[in-house]
Amino acid sequence: MANIITFTQTDTILTYFPTFLRLLSLNSERSEVFVIFADMEQTQKTPAEIFAAKALATQVRKELTENILPYWATKMIRPSGILLGRISGTEEADEDAPVGGIMTARLLWTFASAYRVLYGEADACKASQEEAQGYIDVAMKAKRLIIDKFYDPEYGGTYWSLRPDGTPLDTKKQIYAIGFAIYGLAELYRAYGDEEALEYAVKLFHSIEEHSFDTEKDGYFEAFNRDWSPIEDMRLSDKDANESKTMNTHLHVLEAYTCLYRVWKDKLLEERLEGLINIFTGRILGLDGHLHLFFDDDWNCNYDIVSYGHDIEASWLLHEAALVLGKPEVTARVEALVPAVAKAASEGFTAEGGMIYESVGHKAVDGTRSVETDADRHWWVQAETVVGNFNLWHHFSSQEGLENALMCWEFIKANIIDKTNGEWFWSLRADGTANRKDDKAGFWKCPYHNGRMCLEIIERLSPRP
Repeated sequence: MANIITFTQTDTILTYFPTFLRLLSLNSERSEVFVIFADMEQTQKTPAEIFAAKALATQVRKELTENILPYWATKMIRPSGILLGRISGTEEADEDAPVGGIMTARLLWTFASAYRVLYGEADACKASQEEAQGYIDVAMKAKRLIIDKFYDPEYGGTYWSLRPDGTPLDTKKQIYAIGFAIYGLAELYRAYGDEEALEYAVKLFHSIEEHSFDTEKDGYFEAFNRDWSPIEDMRLSDKDANESKTMNTHLHVLEAYTCLYRVWKDKLLEERLEGLINIFTGRILGLDGHLHLFFDDDWNCNYDIVSYGHDIEASWLLHEAALVLGKPEVTARVEALVPAVAKAASEGFTAEGGMIYESVGHKAVDGTRSVETDADRHWWVQAETVVGNFNLWHHFSSQEGLENALMCWEFIKANIIDKTNGEWFWSLRADGTANRKDDKAGFWKCPYHNGRMCLEIIERLSPRP
């Protein structure tokens, strides 16, 4: 018997969201669950909305080609081919900083994607051949670093970091970082047809599947020593809990597998991509529409943390994964969840158009709960807020989604973009000052979130040849 849920107002989505998730779990044997959004019909976009969206695309294209990409191409590529490891928030180059695998892979993805999107445009804004060659040159340098320096020829996978001379520094195998290497290499093949890039992306996929996939309880373990033996400290960063499974790693393995599946229609990859979607809808997504962040082997979560940036980022990455997978029943199930996840994320959206970082709940001995809020507006959270809300307009015709995307872009222009030295500040602090303490470019500060924001808007509005 089919279960039917009808939402008559967008604001009621979260009210009935727990019921919907329970029905999904009860209907794991592919019984039918129909969700109807009575006020979210695929209405035709108005001329004013399309005009505003195209104006946004024009502005972010300028930001990408005149600020973000030139900053990285001119300041982070050393003559040796090894990337500079870090530029401080006060614009000082750190020649002794380690070179991160995540930064390198994200640089590869960004410049490969810029080549594909900007040089492939059919309109008058198409990148010149010289600009396009510049993008692919940077991508190729990043590819060589990943294959020649980060890739472990003995055990497979990629190292966590290199010394400035290109020799291995930290040789642990962090699945999050390996996922990003797949993401960048697959995008290079998609953009440029580079067979070696695809070869290594597939090798890394098999390394993850052989060593990280939990065949008993599903999902992916977080990290290992170089030889894939268990590692005591599995944390991605000092901020994270030392747990064996995390939302963040699963989100970016999902992202990487989605990109790889676009160009390599492998049966096991298809199964794992669908499995990752099911992990998000069945285990990671909470009844309140927020994502749980840290889990033990058995998928128990004992943390009360809301990461607004990850919520809004997941809303569109999960949607993208379902669309690329191409199974109508999976797409329908995911599209029923996307507005609710985005709605939950909007709890962190401020009146001036920025998205705060996170909130952490604390439970006292007497049972009372208090909430500690980090109200800094981080660069990557703002970028994902633009894309996630733009996705609501692009696929669900949500006028509010477009308005929020435009508001957040105005907030970025006013507060996050460094108009003097280029690129974006790490964050706008809660007190309204620009954060110049944290990196401008480095291990975690890459052109991926802000570059991808620009590319997503451009590609969604550009006619394809």
